[in-house]
Amino acid sequence: MKLTRLRLLGFKSFVEPTDFLIEPGLTGVVGPNGCGKSNLVEALRWVMGESSHKSMRAASMDDVIFSGNTTRPARNNAEVAMTIDNSERSAPAAFNDTDMLEIARRIERESGSNYRINGRDVRARDVQILFADASTGARSPALVHQGRIGEIIQAKPEQRRRVLEEAAGISGLHARRHEAELRLKAAENNLLRVEDVIGQLAGQMDALKKQARQAVRYRTVSAQVRKAEATLYHLRWSAASIEVTEAEHAKDAGLRDVAERTAAEAEASKRQALVAAGLPELREAEAKAGAALHRLNVALADLDREEQRARDRIAELDTRLVQLAADSAREQRLAADAEEALARLAAEEEAIRAEARENAGRRSGVDARVAQADGALNAVEKVFAELTARLADLTARRHQLEGAMRAQGERAARLSAEMGEIERELSTLQATDGPDLAALARAAEEAQAAVAAADAAALAAEAAHAAARQALEATRNPLTEAERKVQRLETEAKTLSKVLAVDTKNLWPPVMDSVAVDKGYEKALGAALGDDLDAPVDPSSPMRWAGAAIDATDPALPAGAEPLAKHVAAPDELARRLSQIGVVDKADGARLSAQLKPGQRLVSPEGDLWRWDGFAAAAHAPTGAARRLAERA
Repeated sequence: MKLTRLRLLGFKSFVEPTDFLIEPGLTGVVGPNGCGKSNLVEALRWVMGESSHKSMRAASMDDVIFSGNTTRPARNNAEVAMTIDNSERSAPAAFNDTDMLEIARRIERESGSNYRINGRDVRARDVQILFADASTGARSPALVHQGRIGEIIQAKPEQRRRVLEEAAGISGLHARRHEAELRLKAAENNLLRVEDVIGQLAGQMDALKKQARQAVRYRTVSAQVRKAEATLYHLRWSAASIEVTEAEHAKDAGLRDVAERTAAEAEASKRQALVAAGLPELREAEAKAGAALHRLNVALADLDREEQRARDRIAELDTRLVQLAADSAREQRLAADAEEALARLAAEEEAIRAEARENAGRRSGVDARVAQADGALNAVEKVFAELTARLADLTARRHQLEGAMRAQGERAARLSAEMGEIERELSTLQATDGPDLAALARAAEEAQAAVAAADAAALAAEAAHAAARQALEATRNPLTEAERKVQRLETEAKTLSKVLAVDTKNLWPPVMDSVAVDKGYEKALGAALGDDLDAPVDPSSPMRWAGAAIDATDPALPAGAEPLAKHVAAPDELARRLSQIGVVDKADGARLSAQLKPGQRLVSPEGDLWRWDGFAAAAHAPTGAARRLAERA
């Protein structure tokens, strides 16, 4: 067998289909480092059945597929095909029917690889045996690579033996012997398993024999059971036949009974009709009786309630009788105690009268002074009562006003001291021959003056408190009104901030904040610029209006279109953009849009848009920028 052609597709650096023709004689490949010479040798080894990705200088077998570069995408499969001249018919018998053999190996990413010989799928082992018969293969010493000669020289005897066997052309026999040994070993394992199966089957046969004997006995018993069941069923059938005959007789009797009952039912229906004719009168009588019964029930309920109230009243009277009996006993005890006290007081009165008679002579001169002192004491007590009433009034007012409370407390203390002095003076008067009426009058006048001063101070404090409260109310109303206005203004400011979408934290305010548009042209500006109004003009912003000077060569707007720049006051960065936007009537927009030059736009005051490239937008589809401009206006 001779190698005549090698075809590569997607293998490593060979992304395009590449054919290498190997003519008779010596064929060589010459090129600089990195041109792919080693890839050709690896392709030969790969198609011969190499299964180690390390021998392919790859991290995995999928790395032999072209992985792409800057100009070409990666491939998902790779294929290497080898054409061999088999005119000598030295190939294995399974593939020795043609003069040419085409051996191909194809791999798909993450799906593995498969082998084909002359278009028929084969095993990798078949390919390896085919090349082993030809004294070559993926790991054959015939494929020499860098350092291979040194490996052969330093090889062990077993490795040298493999080289000699391959040179003698018997490596295929060793491969077949190895495969035959594997098959023989598998056959021996199968024989061992067959012996185990036979042993299992022998045990199963014994069990089956036992089951067969049981089955024979079962059939015998089943036959007896079926015979007994047949006898039982016959007896049941006989009994059922008798029951059927009796049921037929019972049915005839039942039919006669039904006929009799039907006649009775007809007679009963007739009587029911007669009774139904008199039913309304009976129902009326029943209704009257029911009404009378309801009235009697109501009356009975009333009587029950009256009886319950009477019982409750009786119980209450019984309780009161018990209480009266207890009160009577208590009053009798009190009367006895009173009689005893009266007797004791009578005895004391008699003793006092005797003592009074003894002292009458001594007290004849003192009685006049006592009577005079009693008159003075009554006058002072009256004054004291008046002062006490006024003091109570002042104390009540003291609880209402904190400042007046302290003052009245001090005055009450002074009045109490004065009352003590008065009482001491009264005691002195009782001990002396007669009262000092002038001193008493002065004390009464001073007390009245103190009370009058306290009343005046209390009235002044109340007036000051009322004035202060009125002043507080007068100042509180403007404060409340001012707070209400401030709250309303804050609410309006928050609402306007939300409507205008004002973000105080934005580092680059949009150009919309610097644009002033005439009333009625907000929709036109929003339709013309759209979301571009959100871009700032700050040079430090990553997205901004950088501005462009108006060029004299810029095309003019169509006749009848008014520049939008006349109605918009905007930064200079928007000047050129606004100069190429025209304002037209809605009816003329579609006609004039055909005359627009590149970069020009037409808008209507209602918000319609026509662009030079054919794009158009109706006014009923406003942009967010148009809405925000309208809200600002």
